Amino acid sequence: MRAIIFVVGALLQLVVTIFLLRVLLPLARADARNQLSQAVIRLTNRVVLPLRKVLPPMGKVDTASVVALILVQLIATGILWSLRQYPWVLTPPQFFLVALGSLLGSILMFYTFALVLYVLLSWVAPGTYSPASALVSSLCEPLLAPVRRVIPALGGIDFSALFVIIALQALYIAIGEYLLAPPGY
Repeated sequence: MRAIIFVVGALLQLVVTIFLLRVLLPLARADARNQLSQAVIRLTNRVVLPLRKVLPPMGKVDTASVVALILVQLIATGILWSLRQYPWVLTPPQFFLVALGSLLGSILMFYTFALVLYVLLSWVAPGTYSPASALVSSLCEPLLAPVRRVIPALGGIDFSALFVIIALQALYIAIGEYLLAPPGY
């Protein structure tokens, strides 16, 4: 049963990540003509476009994409919750909080992996262009720029990604401790 839960969880996390990218790419001003951006848009259009008819954008935020992300996360949380067969029952507000906490955890882990990939790409292939490196760079630079203003490069080495990863992991641990506590504790 654990293997089934793992496979289902991994596939659901992939779907959540694709919808998360649909929200983050315009906010990070990523190139919409990038092949990976186009793939994300095509994969999510079936859910986002009908919602867009009802939910107009609010400033720079595509409301339809945000609602689609939350809906996908709620469905994923429901599926995983039922597969894991937890001994406690959640009220709808508690379930919604668990799903939002899971979404926040997904965002933190996504950015942690994106930053690790960003650093690895800067070591392996600095200055070269690829669609993946351009996308990762556009997603990570908004997080790294404020830290670089506070912590300059030391000896030509940029430690901003390290400090951001530490902060993201600390937040992830704090959220995990809150989510793992049974309701009512």
